[in-house]
Amino acid sequence: MTPHMPGDAVPRSVNWAAAVCLFAVVAMAAILAALCSGSVAVEPAQVIAALVHGGDDLMARIVLDLRLPRVLAGFTVGGLLALSGALMQVLLRNPLAEPYVLGISGGASAFALAAIALGLGSAWMHAGALAGALFSMFLVFALPRAGGNWDPLRVLLTGVVIAAGWGAVISFLLAVAPAAQVHGMLYWLMGDLGQARFSYWSLGLLGGAVILSLAMGRSLNLLVHGELQAAALGVSVAPVRGVVYFLASLTAAAAVMEAGSIGFVGLIIPHAVRLIVGADHRIVLPLCVLSGGTLLVIADALARTIVAPQQLPVGVLTAMLGVPAFLLLLRTMARAQRT
Repeated sequence: MTPHMPGDAVPRSVNWAAAVCLFAVVAMAAILAALCSGSVAVEPAQVIAALVHGGDDLMARIVLDLRLPRVLAGFTVGGLLALSGALMQVLLRNPLAEPYVLGISGGASAFALAAIALGLGSAWMHAGALAGALFSMFLVFALPRAGGNWDPLRVLLTGVVIAAGWGAVISFLLAVAPAAQVHGMLYWLMGDLGQARFSYWSLGLLGGAVILSLAMGRSLNLLVHGELQAAALGVSVAPVRGVVYFLASLTAAAAVMEAGSIGFVGLIIPHAVRLIVGADHRIVLPLCVLSGGTLLVIADALARTIVAPQQLPVGVLTAMLGVPAFLLLLRTMARAQRT
């Protein structure tokens, strides 16, 4: 039996251009609000003037040098996580799948924390996070196939076990790390955009992943209902499955490399988008990117302002927002199924 994916039973006729425009306007409003927010308040007119004309005054430097790179990095990371979550749910045909379920975050965290514990620079930390994520990606892809054909349940179980193993490694690293390094390690584990900077590489990866995913939109819609049905309708299941796994893993790895472990974005955003526009992934995927970026930008703005001038890890805010949001989504989906 194919697990139910939220939105399957709620067919919608959606004007995709209008939906994308609406979500884009909300995203731009969130970015503007985030640029205005912080320990030093900046008026919207000052933000717009800095973005349009630049300048060397204090407010322009705060906007352009401090806030804009962080906001753009947050939007990119949120988009990567949401896209990865949507693809993972299609790949595993499991509504609870999300970017970190296959141990990718655990591998990235273990390697990055090892670099921090050794006192290495940020370049080594980012390289370690990427290497750990790719190593976990290889393990989860290779080990289940050694026992036969691809089985989503076997892949999921393998990922859960590998994630548990990485959790033990992380606990060991925290126990033996120098006391001076533990605070930074914990912040990275909780997800932090404080050290994140806008990366054209990450943005290019996000754009390329969206374009490639949209090209497979029809195949993804069919794959949700089972591989046999998809194959009967002309989908080349094995190549599509491999590409989806690679894209989902690589986008999750890039997000973890940039900002550490940030939970719930990749879980709740695909559900919320499907509930609004239905289950057509040709519409769902770009809206997931816009919604995930918007959510993380808002969460980071709150993390910078709630206890200003002190800053909270953004992962704490996404968890605090994500838990009630997911419970509300479950209740809404239950009502939709009864009607």
